[in-house]
Parts: sequence; structure tokens; C-alpha cells
Amino acid sequence: MTSKERLVKALKGERVDRPPFICPGGMMNMATVEVMKQVCAPWPDAHVNPQKMSQLALGVSRLTGIENLGVPFCLTVEAESLGARVVMGTLETEPRVAGYPLREVDQWPALKEAASDASRAQSVTEAVSLLARDDNGLPVIANLTGPVTLATSLVEPMAFFKAMGKQPEEVHSFLSFITGRLIAFGKAQLQAGAEVLTIADPSGTGEILGPRRFAEFALPYLNCVLEELKGCCKATIVHICGRLGSIFQEVDRLKADAISIDSLTSVSDLKNALLNKVVVGNVSTYLLQKSRPDRIKNAAAACLKHGAAVLSPACGISPLTPLANLQAMAHAAKEFSPGGSEE
Repeated sequence: MTSKERLVKALKGERVDRPPFICPGGMMNMATVEVMKQVCAPWPDAHVNPQKMSQLALGVSRLTGIENLGVPFCLTVEAESLGARVVMGTLETEPRVAGYPLREVDQWPALKEAASDASRAQSVTEAVSLLARDDNGLPVIANLTGPVTLATSLVEPMAFFKAMGKQPEEVHSFLSFITGRLIAFGKAQLQAGAEVLTIADPSGTGEILGPRRFAEFALPYLNCVLEELKGCCKATIVHICGRLGSIFQEVDRLKADAISIDSLTSVSDLKNALLNKVVVGNVSTYLLQKSRPDRIKNAAAACLKHGAAVLSPACGISPLTPLANLQAMAHAAKEFSPGGSEE
């Protein structure tokens, strides 16, 4: 069974020989400084140059044992294409939004003129094409920022969240526009050769929105992207940060094949509440950076025993995460027997 076959089957809830080990890319960054130096594809060059971007994604998989290829390595690409000012960061820090193009939500129609598919969005699509061209059995994952998170990269987050109560119609119009842009970018990555889609919406968490606002402002737009793109890919993942206990019922209505969760949410609790959900996760990224390989391996095995079908870090990893700790996760996945205990 190839890595590509194993991941797609696992995300669909089908039987596999062992769980896959992935880190999708995008907000779920998997690049580390050790890998960047070994493959001569350092940040920030690898955020903008498609050759360096694909070289780094391949190097991550080869050196860590992560069984997918994914780009980009941040969640600022879509915001930049809509006029946000982005600082590219350094070898050890990710790009970040340094200037919002909007002061208030009701200014969103101005984004239509600022919108551009040039620059980094184009580089990401080209990198996906390069990765897909060298078909080596590894799945290429397309990555999108979730609608709520993208909105809070275009206008100050508190202004956006306040507008949900004061100007809900404007918020819906804003999110509808954003969703259309995300669908177009996702389609471009999938047409370039990506086969699995991940949407990461860290600001769309239940801890920030609560069940009612998650149902009104996050769920419909995530499902819209999923519905539009499911025919273009083999499987879909949605990642949401924070504690999900308050929105388990709403999470059950997500039309993704699998849900990726933070270490703050228990795999067992989610599996007990939503029996049929495929769970991706959720080894603590703090543990990954600070702990030892033997403890990482034990934590990874525990995630799998509790019901994670796909092993993954709980969020984007720190670029300072030791290579040996990621390799320990890969060993845990390879030694795990789905029908019983570790081999």
C-alpha cells in the first residue's frame, strides 16, 4: 500500500495496514530549521520561490518520515493576495500579517479591487505542480486558510467579532466574498495536482465563537468550500484549534471526511461523542519541541490507541522542533497495529 493509498483510505474511514503519519502544511507547518539547512531551502526564500518551496516539502518528508507533501508553510498567502501587508519572517519565524487592508467589516467591497492571484498564490500553485509531477507515491495536500481566520487577517479580529452582533448581514457578505476566493485558490492547487484538501480555521474555534456563532458564521462557509471542491480531490480534512467540546454537535455537521484536532481536545471524547468521525491528530506541538523522542513516541502511540486514524501534530510545529522527535512519531505510526497494540 502506498502512502497515498493509505492516507486516502484512512481519511475515508476504510481499513488500512497501519495509520499514516502526516503534517498537512499551510497553518499546520511541518518545516524545521534542521531540515531547511540540510536541503538548502531556507525560509524566507522557501515561502516565495516555488522551486525552494517544493524542495523543502520533499526534504521534510524524506528526513522526518512525514508521509505527505504540503505547501505553503504559513496561513498568510490568501490574506496577502487580498491586500494584507505581510512580513516574511526569518529562518526561525513564520510570515505574519503586519497590516490589515480594512478598518471595518463594511469596507470589504474594496477588496474586490485589491484582489490579485499574482505573487505567492501563484508560487504555491507552481510548487504543487512540481511536487505532483514527481509522482513518488506521496499524497500532495492542498492547503487553505479557513474563512473566519482569513477574515481576521483582513480586518482587526475584535472589529470582526463585534460585527457579528452589530452587522451580521455585512459579515455574511464579507464571508461569502472570501469563500469564493478560497474556492478559486483551492481549485487551482487541486488542478495543479494536489489530491487531498486541508482547511485550517484556527480563529473559527468554538472557544472564540461559541456554538451559535460557529453554526451561523463558520460552519456554512467551511461546508461551502468543501462542497465546491470535493469533486476535485480524493479526501478532505478540516482543522480547528482549541477545545471543541462546546461545538461537538456542530463539528458533526462538517462535510469533511476527517477532523483534525488540537491537543486541547481529547481524541477519546471526540470519538465517544461522534462515533463516525475520522480523527486526525493530535500530539502536542509543545511536547514535540521540548521533549525527548521516547516520550514523543509514547504520546503518539497513545493518540492512536485512543482512536486517531491518522497521526499528526496537533497544530503547526515550531521550526525549532528537533528532527529526532518527528522521526519518533514516524516510528510510532509504523509500529502501530490497527487491530491491537503496538508491534
